[in-house]
Amino acid sequence: MSIRQTEFGTLPDGRKVDLFSFESDKGVKLAVINYGGIVQSLTTPDRDGRPGEIVLGFDALDGYVAKPNCYGALIGRVANRIAGGRFTLEGLDYQLNVDGAGHSLHGGAEGFNRKLWDADIDGERLRLDYVSNDGEEHYPGTLAASVWYSLVGNDLKIDYEAKTDQTTIVNLTNHSFFNLNCCARDILAHEARLQAERYTPVDASLIPTGEIAPVAGTPMDFRKAKPIGRDLEDVPGGYDHNFVFSRINPGLEDWLAEIYDPDSGRVLKMATTEPCAQFYGGNFLDGSDIGHGGVVHKKHFGVCLEAQRHPDAINHPNFDSIVLDPGETYSQTTIYRFEAR
Repeated sequence: MSIRQTEFGTLPDGRKVDLFSFESDKGVKLAVINYGGIVQSLTTPDRDGRPGEIVLGFDALDGYVAKPNCYGALIGRVANRIAGGRFTLEGLDYQLNVDGAGHSLHGGAEGFNRKLWDADIDGERLRLDYVSNDGEEHYPGTLAASVWYSLVGNDLKIDYEAKTDQTTIVNLTNHSFFNLNCCARDILAHEARLQAERYTPVDASLIPTGEIAPVAGTPMDFRKAKPIGRDLEDVPGGYDHNFVFSRINPGLEDWLAEIYDPDSGRVLKMATTEPCAQFYGGNFLDGSDIGHGGVVHKKHFGVCLEAQRHPDAINHPNFDSIVLDPGETYSQTTIYRFEAR
């Protein structure tokens, strides 16, 4: 399979952004831009073989620059939230840039989703590289990150690596919003199944309390497939929670999450080496963004499955560590499989 490279647009400072297009022998089409490492387009067939766009995004670069809502983007240095943007590492206190809620979110105001990554077609993979300098967004250490996108058959595979010259923290992910009915309606009728017996409860500002709680008997129980909207009234603010998988999956042999759209028959499966995933139901989409082909991004018009380590882990000793030391390599792999039935 060859990867086609074309120009996608120009940033305000004059730098060029390229688009890299993939097409598999199963009719799956993928487009990635090196601004933010964004999955700009993802087209898959429904149960009748008809192709359709299943990710939220924009047809032009201006949308991503003007509306930095992380659509399809690579997230770093640290995905999700850090309470108050504060943490202590090796006896030193750090204060990160914070959002309007007073917390660090998805790497800060100038996170990896707003960086122009170096791009190289590496055989049948797209390799993206970005060096985050010491002090960027007030994180310690110079972090060299690499991400590879590949498309084989029905599988989109994302491999991540990072190395540092100073002890730091890192937790990378991809923030694609999926809508398997191609935005004909919201995702509340999509059926979700998560192999997660526990989740991390959050406070009113979506910061983990530190508890790792059972899903049994709560609206967070997706161990058996159910419509995303079934218990939504019992989840204040909607789903935006970290689920802890019931098993570690280093060999990627288990599909730890699955989303199914009964209307189109499309199925999304996820396997990951990470211990957790953020399950987000598009609660903050408000109709102000106009996406592919004029689609309005209304509330609940996308669902995210963000493979990650525990959010705010640096402030909770009982969570999996996100500390990276010199000489170590951070790595994770996530596979999204697209089927129809």
